[in-house]
Amino acid sequence: MAEPPQTDVSRPSALPTANLLPRGARPLVDQTSSEYLDSVEEEWNKKVDVEIETLADGMVDLVNLASIGDKDKFKIAQEAFQAQFRAESMIRAANSLLSIVHSMKLLLLLSDEAQIVNRRDAELNATRKEKEEAKDQVAQILSELLRRPANA
Repeated sequence: MAEPPQTDVSRPSALPTANLLPRGARPLVDQTSSEYLDSVEEEWNKKVDVEIETLADGMVDLVNLASIGDKDKFKIAQEAFQAQFRAESMIRAANSLLSIVHSMKLLLLLSDEAQIVNRRDAELNATRKEKEEAKDQVAQILSELLRRPANA
């Protein structure tokens, strides 16, 4: 019998165990819906705060590096490297903020079905009420028009 070809690919014999909850996190079953939503909101706020702080610190550092004075070539090269590094970190933070905004837009569009259904139902009920009021007005005007010739 021929042996299977040998490869460099590792073939694990068993799946590793995984812990799906982060350390210190309570299981989702113990959290109420509002607690869960508050924790998710706090996570998003922390992410945004970190990126905004990175942008603000980078801007302050760039302004400090832009000082004019007596500098030798080494100091100029060092400040140019620092400025480039700060600008790159600011670009990463800005891209991260754009990604966060995109994710939040998707969450708003895709996961808020209950609110969308409630809004649609409220609009439908308001439209039905307006329709009934319009029908009553038309019936009242029609009855007034039909009574006039009879009185004349």
